[in-house]
Amino acid sequence: MKVVYVITRSDVMGGASVHLLDLAKGVKNLGHEVVIFVGGQGIVVDRAKQLGIDCRSLKYLVRDIAPWADIRGYFELSRALTDLKPDLVHLHSAKAGILGRLVARRLAVPAVYTAHGWPFTEGISGVKRKFYASVERAMAKITKRIITVSEYDRNIAIQEKVAFPEQMVVVHNGVHDVPHILRTENRSQGARLVMVARFDEPKDQRAVVESLENLRDLDWSIDFIGDGPTLESTKSLVDNLGLSERVSFLGERDDVSERLSRADALVLVSRWEGLPLTILEAMRTGLPVVASDVGGVSEAVSNGVTGYLVPRNGRTELIGSLRKIISDPAMRVRMGQAGRLEFEREFTFQAMLQRTMAVYQQALTKDLEK
Repeated sequence: MKVVYVITRSDVMGGASVHLLDLAKGVKNLGHEVVIFVGGQGIVVDRAKQLGIDCRSLKYLVRDIAPWADIRGYFELSRALTDLKPDLVHLHSAKAGILGRLVARRLAVPAVYTAHGWPFTEGISGVKRKFYASVERAMAKITKRIITVSEYDRNIAIQEKVAFPEQMVVVHNGVHDVPHILRTENRSQGARLVMVARFDEPKDQRAVVESLENLRDLDWSIDFIGDGPTLESTKSLVDNLGLSERVSFLGERDDVSERLSRADALVLVSRWEGLPLTILEAMRTGLPVVASDVGGVSEAVSNGVTGYLVPRNGRTELIGSLRKIISDPAMRVRMGQAGRLEFEREFTFQAMLQRTMAVYQQALTKDLEK
């Protein structure tokens, strides 16, 4: 089988990019032919080459709506797929999902689309939600299968009548395991927190800093891993609050697994989400998680068992949850161990790969009743 993957951005390594590269490598290792198309020439192309994956840059596949570039991008992708003649196209990210499905329909190639969190989810303005729901509703008509990374995303798509229920399949994200040496086991009295996320919407590092400012009486420190447009304003906030000795900004890192293994808990505050890989990576490491209860997060984090879930914009609840995590090392151990067991049950890479391959077979062999 020849599978082509398409994603919009090559300049950042977000969760969708990491997911796509892992998936493409796994499918290739099963003996299938794999090609990735990505907009621009950036870190995603470099990482793909390191993994031995054929990754090709598309000049006119851009993130923002740009009618002239989008028209040229459609024909650019159309020429590329015509030359390759794939058996299946698997699309990731909104712009690639739209252009890719239009091209796949024209070429009569089955298309699978993974929604890494819908653009009409809660937390996004009402006007945008209505617009994107109508776009996805139209695109679903030319899609063989839609993968949602959470039951939450499947349910809101059904509520919005975006697609037929039988058209959508939940495949939880999965991540590769790490050696035992990279699992956290021994935790000190003080809590070393970590947040791994791009400094951009929908993440809210400022809320984390402002909440921790209320916990000066406790023994904690935090590492922020990631880069992005809101980084400098967050640094300024830390300076203004006098927290510079407790807060570290580490930028983009290639050693995230190692950094997680040195931490005591993961914090992830967001306005909306799909199913964040960083939460699964923390659970894999044996870390408890404090995270916003948005998107599919509650399908990974069990409140009071593997960590704490806090409401969107729930500052009081966030402060309270952080206080409990920081103050109780024994509880952090119990929650981390429970999270590790949940990772082994549901969120391994092999489980995700097997479920995705089953979706491919459905897309290739079954016609949907509409």
